[in-house]
Amino acid sequence: MKNTSLFINWVGDSAPARVLDYILTERELEFSKADCLRHIPVSRASLYKIWKRLIKIEMLLFSRNIGNVQLYKLNKANPVVKKLIEIDDLLIIQDLEKRAKKKTVHVVSLH
Repeated sequence: MKNTSLFINWVGDSAPARVLDYILTERELEFSKADCLRHIPVSRASLYKIWKRLIKIEMLLFSRNIGNVQLYKLNKANPVVKKLIEIDDLLIIQDLEKRAKKKTVHVVSLH
């Protein structure tokens, strides 16, 4: 099995899914298109097309410029983004609970 995120395993592996996975994972940060290209296996052309769509539907918001670099952030006020964050978090919680059931935890007293 490929080492992919829970989100990608759930929605399927595609360029838009990889971009969404990255921005959901890095939801507290600002990021540029160049950041995404460094961290996501997606072509420049695909990223630019996806990026334009995410801005149009207000999932991404322009944050600020640093020199020539435009930074963006996830629009956490967007209802769709809120649901995607909720789903991403639920997938993580579900996976952690599943892993916890598989492993027996031995508590050792230090006294």
